[in-house]
Amino acid sequence: MPLDPQMKAILDAMPPLFGEGVMEMDPAQVREMSRQPAVVPPQPVAAVEDRSIPGPAGELPLRIYTPEGDGPHPLLVFFHGGGFVICDLDSHDGTCRALCNASRALVVSVDYRLAPEHKFPAAPEDCYAATCWAVDNAASLGADPRRVALAGDSAGGNLTAVVALMARDRGGPALSHQLLIYPVTDHAFDTPSYVQNGEGYMLTTDAMRWFWGHYLANESDGRDPYASPLAAEDLSGLPPASVITAEYDPLRDEGEAYARRLADAGVPTELRRYDGVIHGFFGMAAALGAAAEAVDWAGGRLRAAYGL
Repeated sequence: MPLDPQMKAILDAMPPLFGEGVMEMDPAQVREMSRQPAVVPPQPVAAVEDRSIPGPAGELPLRIYTPEGDGPHPLLVFFHGGGFVICDLDSHDGTCRALCNASRALVVSVDYRLAPEHKFPAAPEDCYAATCWAVDNAASLGADPRRVALAGDSAGGNLTAVVALMARDRGGPALSHQLLIYPVTDHAFDTPSYVQNGEGYMLTTDAMRWFWGHYLANESDGRDPYASPLAAEDLSGLPPASVITAEYDPLRDEGEAYARRLADAGVPTELRRYDGVIHGFFGMAAALGAAAEAVDWAGGRLRAAYGL
């Protein structure tokens, strides 16, 4: 279908974050460019707390969102997108608040180490460590360690899939669900959606090559399943999954391929493609009806996984 009219208006008004010349900039400059003030007030939640925990290579910052109501609450560990290079706790504050309310879960957002200062596998190791910490400390947070899900968008969707693999391979923690929002799943740029959507829809093929180039120490790391979960030989034994993709997204096909692989491996999986929208749409619920619908759907999937 054509671009959703609301999506087109947003896209036309967006600054060209990945436009000509940007990919020649230093990553620190791109990070600064990507910082945008919130356009609308964020959704209120019962409480928000910033704290740090011991990580694999030093202090690991977290932001904890507590929903309304009496605990113990289900637990959702969230990994932000940004190509493993940009974005942080603040960039995804609105998304975490929306998921906290939609899922009725306590959300732990993880400020993992970024590339190129910290190459693969720094990010997934941080995210796995934060997940283990959240489960181990669930009671003190007011959460239930028996109802734990992971979620993330884009690179954070990659990290969600990878931490689910790590938890299976390393004997825990037990996970109830994984929510993959237009995830990066493969170190390749040859799908039809890359051909169709690699330019003109905010995220570009050149940007993805730039992100992967900073993330990996060498090209061979791109075939490691903890970098490209689509490369994993065996996807059985993973938690049930919800996968969101966008029609006008270079990453659409690899996200949908991962959903098919999960289902083929016997993992209960539901895929929802949102037509007429671009990569990043999930965080635009205040101005985009499709995004509000996607947040509601994701929240419902998580609530069902938690038994709410």
